[in-house]
Amino acid sequence: MLALAASLLPALAFAGDEGPTRIGQVSTTFRLLGRNDQIVVERYDDPKVPNVSCYMSRAVKGGVKGSLGFATDPSRFSIACRATGTVSVPGDLPKNEIVFGAAANWLFKEIRVSRLWDPDKRVLIYLVWSTQALTPEGSPYNSISAVKVDGS
Repeated sequence: MLALAASLLPALAFAGDEGPTRIGQVSTTFRLLGRNDQIVVERYDDPKVPNVSCYMSRAVKGGVKGSLGFATDPSRFSIACRATGTVSVPGDLPKNEIVFGAAANWLFKEIRVSRLWDPDKRVLIYLVWSTQALTPEGSPYNSISAVKVDGS
């Protein structure tokens, strides 16, 4: 029962919106017991900016702890965001907003994607980063991607 609850946490972090679409994964380390360590690739569609999709790769721990949801996934991720059609910014778009979040372990860590708006260059910047509740400094690991907004 605990394993089932732990496996549902990433999905619950997206309650209310569509959440990520799993594109695929590759195994990076063989584990005799439990699933292998993996790199997972997911697509996130921006809920407020139509025609922008972000593709994020992230490391996922395997083994017994990872399979049961007790392992903390490493803060290793990358993001690439692309326009999939005409991109226009809604008038009420905040200059800085967290647009996606997923649990990286069952209790303490979350991976987040923030959207920042640069109106001077008409560019949306997507920043992936992680939180960690037990350390005051969080994680220095991050990655960014930028999408040019159409029009003038």
